Amino acid sequence: MDKLDRLGWAAGLAFDAYGLRIGVRVNRPEALECLSERLPPGWKPSSSKIVDRLFSLWLGRPRGSARGYHLLYAGMVRRARTLSLDEALDTLESDLRQTVAAFSRDRVFVHAGVVGWHGGAILIPGRSYSGKTSLVRELVRAGAVYYSDEFAVLDGRGRVHPFAKPLSIREGALVRRCSAEELGGVCGVNPLPVRAIVLTGYRVAGHWRPVRLTPGQALLALLAHTVPVRRRPRSALRALQSAVSGAVVLKGVRGEADVAARALLARLGAEAPAVARAS
Repeated sequence: MDKLDRLGWAAGLAFDAYGLRIGVRVNRPEALECLSERLPPGWKPSSSKIVDRLFSLWLGRPRGSARGYHLLYAGMVRRARTLSLDEALDTLESDLRQTVAAFSRDRVFVHAGVVGWHGGAILIPGRSYSGKTSLVRELVRAGAVYYSDEFAVLDGRGRVHPFAKPLSIREGALVRRCSAEELGGVCGVNPLPVRAIVLTGYRVAGHWRPVRLTPGQALLALLAHTVPVRRRPRSALRALQSAVSGAVVLKGVRGEADVAARALLARLGAEAPAVARAS
């Protein structure tokens, strides 16, 4: 990284998130003002000069005939070269979250949307573009508590912790950031036990008629969406086993998210006595 280190870095910050220490350095101090809202949920400032992962953001010249490119590096790997500062910051924000998810030492990250409902968490596993944000949005509008539209963050007991970044709502080719409060909802604060795991995807004119699955089937489904499963297989498996042990597991395609959200909450209300007896 010697060549990169020799550039004129003027300022930086370090923070801790989920057992990982990350640094971001910039060539212009005013760039730090753009970073606070881009850092991962739950971050805490650190005074350490030693970090586990280092990102470098170089801002190009803002005006003139020879405008400079904004450059972003993760370690020595260039992640962005663009004239758009927003694009560079979006890439940095995404990379920071993915880094925390992959290398966290004390949490297990699963690609899933999460809401809280009557003291338990509803997990909706799925990759990007699977429709989980749309369903999370409608669940929050229906009264559920917002926890995440990207990751379920599990501790060793299988409880889900908040990762309440703004929801990323796709509107055609654009992505709009939206807070839970804008939807009339609130963000969760405390960890919750998993009470339901919902395996679903959008289908045009689809109807929500789910079938029950076993905890073992749920475990296999969650493994496919678990970020650190290869790096930390034992701790990941232990957290997932705890998470699925008391959960209702439902699988089925859905149609429009608002209809599916209401039907899902009604179904979980009907399942509640059975869950209470099982626990």
